Amino acid sequence: MRKEFLIIIFLILVKATMAQTQLKSQEIVYTNPLNVQLGDPFILSTDGIYYMYGTGGVADRGFSAYSSKDLVNWKQEGQVYFHDNKNGWSDPNTPWDGAYWAPEVYEVKGKFYLFYSAQWKINPEKEMENFKIGVAVSDKPTGPFVDLAPKPLFDPGYPIIDANVFFDTNGKAYLYYSRAAYKHPIESEIAKQARKSGKFNEIEESWVYGVELKPDFSGVIGEPVLILRPPIKLKDKQAAWESLSVTSGEVNRRWTEGSVTFKKDGIYYIMYSANHFGGEHYAVGYATSSSPLGPFKKAKNNPILHRNTNKGGIVSGTGHNSIVYSPDGKEMFCVYHGRTTATGSERVVFIDRMKVEKGKITIFGPTTQPQKKPAASL
Repeated sequence: MRKEFLIIIFLILVKATMAQTQLKSQEIVYTNPLNVQLGDPFILSTDGIYYMYGTGGVADRGFSAYSSKDLVNWKQEGQVYFHDNKNGWSDPNTPWDGAYWAPEVYEVKGKFYLFYSAQWKINPEKEMENFKIGVAVSDKPTGPFVDLAPKPLFDPGYPIIDANVFFDTNGKAYLYYSRAAYKHPIESEIAKQARKSGKFNEIEESWVYGVELKPDFSGVIGEPVLILRPPIKLKDKQAAWESLSVTSGEVNRRWTEGSVTFKKDGIYYIMYSANHFGGEHYAVGYATSSSPLGPFKKAKNNPILHRNTNKGGIVSGTGHNSIVYSPDGKEMFCVYHGRTTATGSERVVFIDRMKVEKGKITIFGPTTQPQKKPAASL
């Protein structure tokens, strides 16, 4: 009887240990993609909580948010920006339901500022792509956000999307954005090749510009400066990966968009996405400079994030990233959207570790296998 009792106790202890080990294992890992269906993800960290914003999701002609304490488990916070706020300047009845895209939120002096793209209702020429950038403000990261003015931040004379703001150590703020490819045909050796092969008659391009922001975000200072554009010549080592949407016959556009700028060890880095956001070739590269407005030099190891379906993986369309740090501030993560063979055309969010060292960026992704949770997660 005593022997049977000891065996029972032993089995109970083994089972308890296995359960504890399994629980502990579940606590220290996460797996991409996250349970968040957004495009163009951006994460704000404030007061020990992370807030994620992006294109799409549960928002109706506006933007929604998610919150998390560990960058892994996310809770819906509902819609935080509505186009019909008292200063709303956009038109929700235009193509793409108003094109409410790529929101990014920054905390400045206790206020939260939302930069975003949308279709401007002032459109005398009835252009299909009349994108402009707006700025809205709130006392809370969960809104409601109200536009600073009943008009876009500024009008450069062409459609613009994908606002990103960089705050330099000298107190100046810079806006980076993408000039949309709409009605922007550019002659290049890639365009000549596409025409010769019978794929496309012309190739439209989007370019990234930078400009200094007024301290109160009421406008810009000076003229925008061209920061990045697709390669002109075929011999350019960046041409092959940045032109895949064209050379594969997917679409007659080359994109440079979804940029994010940061500074580390005196070097300015700008990450950007190329190719069609809705295609498999969407990928991320970067460039470096000694000045926030360049000139920037593209990196030799581009692209640093791209599909793995050509190597037996399940992820494609990786792009429009932002960056975020772990709760302890020691680990750097690349936040981006992608697609998997399971999610199909739906964009979902990934976070993968990245390293920035001596002018070089390395992203350890895309991953779909279990990863350690960000350091010091709660």
